[in-house]
Amino acid sequence: MRVTRLISTICLAVSLLAEDVTAKAKALMKEKKFDEAIKLLEEDYAKSKSAAVKTVLADAHVANGNSLMYNEALPPMRKYPAALREFRAALKYDGENKKAKANIDTIESIYKSMGRPVPQ
Repeated sequence: MRVTRLISTICLAVSLLAEDVTAKAKALMKEKKFDEAIKLLEEDYAKSKSAAVKTVLADAHVANGNSLMYNEALPPMRKYPAALREFRAALKYDGENKKAKANIDTIESIYKSMGRPVPQ
């Protein structure tokens, strides 16, 4: 009985910590501080392997990729390879992420239409 209660308490504490980290990361993302959010989430995920953190981590990579992909101040030769890396990173955490897959397809088709190799 005590062991069950202890395990329940530990699980609750881990869950609350994951919620705290994801809330902080989401706040950073709203401020367009994607690198900070990703670093925070990656550190927590390395320790906790939390599904909630994993989901937000994929979302953070997609958001960062979008910020690069649609940044008109960056030249295409800088923004597309960087965005592509972010979308691929999102797929490491969420292999079924539709936004990441769609954006990868878009960038790859841009390169193919220009007859250029797709950055790896």
